[in-house]
Amino acid sequence: MASPFGVSGSELQYRKFNFSGFELAGDLRLPQGTDCLVILVHGSGGGHSNPRNHYIAEYLARHGMGTLVVDLLTRTEQRWDNLTGVLRFDIPLLADRLSQVIDATARDTQLRKLGVGLFGASTGAAAVLVAAARSPSVQAVVSRGGRTDLAAEALPLVSAPTLQVVGGEDPMILRLNVQTCQTLHCEQRLEVIEGATHLFKEPGALADVARLTGNWFEQYLHKEHTCTS
Repeated sequence: MASPFGVSGSELQYRKFNFSGFELAGDLRLPQGTDCLVILVHGSGGGHSNPRNHYIAEYLARHGMGTLVVDLLTRTEQRWDNLTGVLRFDIPLLADRLSQVIDATARDTQLRKLGVGLFGASTGAAAVLVAAARSPSVQAVVSRGGRTDLAAEALPLVSAPTLQVVGGEDPMILRLNVQTCQTLHCEQRLEVIEGATHLFKEPGALADVARLTGNWFEQYLHKEHTCTS
């Protein structure tokens, strides 16, 4: 990365993305001199307020990586999803929204020269993989406790190196992530955090996720891009 490990995190910036018929919101961190941007999403659309996503984003920012924690649902949609749980499983909708965010960053004068990585949790991981299969600009992918199996037909089309992190005490997701490994054709790895459950609430579990995520993006995300002013 342009910034060495151990730098302090950057100031949080609130960003709005206006699209035809809807608006999305996100929190942006851009450490000085960074050459990459990791976009973090959650299946329920509440990534903007998800404490685990912010924990990962803060870790990455301290290690010199730009981060954008973004909601893929509008506030009205989030309220509906909180009641029904329907929209978080609408992978085509979430993937389309994420693809539009990626395109918006490519048009942004502050962000367009940064290498792009994607981080997805829960069903957001499926949206991340579908978006990665569509976009050649995505250079690396990380899933945290993700329903990566829901990316279905897109999985063989993903070319970005992909890391799946799952808790050892999350048997259903572990089984589904193993199935995903058998379908992906890109460079990949499955990391199992022993003793961790789905939300990684156990002491040290989320820190392990952050470390593995940071190492993956450090290895794969910045090689082909240089950030210029």
